[in-house]
Amino acid sequence: MRRAILFVVSVVGLAMLLSAMIPIKPWAAPQVSEQTWKRNDRTRPEPAIITPGMCSTQKQAGAPPSDAIILFDGKDLSKWEMSRDGSAPLWPVKKGYFEVIPKHGPMRTKDSFGDCQLHVEWASPNPPVGKDQDRGNSGVFLNGLYEIQVLDSVDNVTYADGEAAALYGEYPPLVNASRKPGEWQTYDIVFHAPHFDANGNLERPGTVTVFFNGVLVLDHVEIKGPTARPEKPPYKPRPDKGPLELQDHNHPVRYRNIWLRELPPNDNAYRVVLK
Repeated sequence: MRRAILFVVSVVGLAMLLSAMIPIKPWAAPQVSEQTWKRNDRTRPEPAIITPGMCSTQKQAGAPPSDAIILFDGKDLSKWEMSRDGSAPLWPVKKGYFEVIPKHGPMRTKDSFGDCQLHVEWASPNPPVGKDQDRGNSGVFLNGLYEIQVLDSVDNVTYADGEAAALYGEYPPLVNASRKPGEWQTYDIVFHAPHFDANGNLERPGTVTVFFNGVLVLDHVEIKGPTARPEKPPYKPRPDKGPLELQDHNHPVRYRNIWLRELPPNDNAYRVVLK
């Protein structure tokens, strides 16, 4: 017993001696180049005041927030052009919505956007026609390259990463939150575009978060590259901003109430340093 006690004391003593001999650097907070703020700092800029929007109903489109860029308000397609040649839109505007004309090609915004919050409402044909991918199919292309799938996914079996609200060919939605064919569906998307440095190297991959009819279905997933079939090509250097494009997949899908809010790439107001 005495030998055991002496052994423990010796080990503890050796540990104390070694700890005294080995220098330990104090922990330091990581350095940031942006402006930093103390907690409860009254000199910190306050958020801008906006008027929030109103939610849509099946009968009527809602109102966007006051700082939104309105891309379609139910009246005209003056913010849009045909993707193939920049000509005037061919898709018809009807009672507060516009509709894809099959075999006329995709349509895109005239302006380009990068990081943004995007709101899109769509409805697939009712009664439904076809099955699998040949049923109520269209798509929302962020930057004109990265597709959030539009599809009638009610009682319609297809591959998981081709369901409604999937990041097509990459991530299935966490759940199928689809409403019935003919009913208005809502996408609320937070998109951060990929960023390349001056030499064309990828500094930051793109990410996307999607709420489908108010349900989180893609949770800040990383975009691997442009949408394509059968193989997904890698990223290629490109500007941070690109148009929003809507796909013609030969189905008369309807769209209404499209708006977005541009997001700053870095918001220094949210950085905090404790002192």
